[in-house]
Amino acid sequence: MAERGAAASLTGEVDAFLAGLAPTASPATLDAYRRDLAALLAFLEAQGVEAWPALDVGLVRRFLGSERARGLAPRSLARRRSALSRLADHLVGRGLLDHNPVALVRAPRQPRHLPSPVDVDRLSRFLDTPHDGSPLAVRDQAMLELFYSCGLRLAELAGLDLGDLQPERVRVKGKGGKPRQVPLGRRARQALDLWLVVRGTLAAPGEAALFVGARGARLGHRAIQQRLALVARRRGLDEHLHPHRLRHSFASHLLESSQDLRAVQELLGHANLTTTQVYTRLDWQHLAASYDAAHPRARRARGRDDEAPT
Repeated sequence: MAERGAAASLTGEVDAFLAGLAPTASPATLDAYRRDLAALLAFLEAQGVEAWPALDVGLVRRFLGSERARGLAPRSLARRRSALSRLADHLVGRGLLDHNPVALVRAPRQPRHLPSPVDVDRLSRFLDTPHDGSPLAVRDQAMLELFYSCGLRLAELAGLDLGDLQPERVRVKGKGGKPRQVPLGRRARQALDLWLVVRGTLAAPGEAALFVGARGARLGHRAIQQRLALVARRRGLDEHLHPHRLRHSFASHLLESSQDLRAVQELLGHANLTTTQVYTRLDWQHLAASYDAAHPRARRARGRDDEAPT
């Protein structure tokens, strides 16, 4: 195995890994991983490493430590580690490593900076604000309703095709290409129906994308972000609006009304419940009140007169 590893090109294996990732990863993830692994290759070259079998726990720790010393933020460090771990899995599959050394290195602690959800009444008024009825405005309204109705990520909405729409649900390809189905709310269904009526005035022949731009091709991530910000300004919303904030508002508002954390986890496409707990900013006071009301050992004494005699 050592001979095979020594003959393998470091850059060639990174290129092969990224090529294999391309069909399922979002363009943003792919670009980020390409930068992360370029930093790794530069580090390995500086260390005189010529073959992948030299990648061990110590080398991984030195690489991440050097990135931390350069001032890389914890979130970026975590992504560096994630890119390296997925590359290591690829190398194990190729027989160039016996195991994934990144699995033995802890991820850096992440700061919990979350966008605040838009107030539910303010968001409802914003979504109900009339528009000029142009094809672009109808499209933008459909995107807004879909973001808020389904809690989609930016890449998930941008990647939707016409065939992903069903009468009462939408098929979504989440992180890592993991599929899920999300119910469509009534207002989102209405907005989508209006968009489908006028979509043909913009879409190029044979274009499969659900949302297209003025040139008829699939609408890109940056264009979607810019349109949401533009609509927010035009409608007088005095808050910055972006896809992730609509997703956070969806999760927070749904959790406040349903208190079903597992359902919200499924709708968001989170692999771990702990991710949903952080994401939705569970209201501690409400949880405490629910606990006091429901748990037989949690009921608090209401006063001295209610206490049992000693």
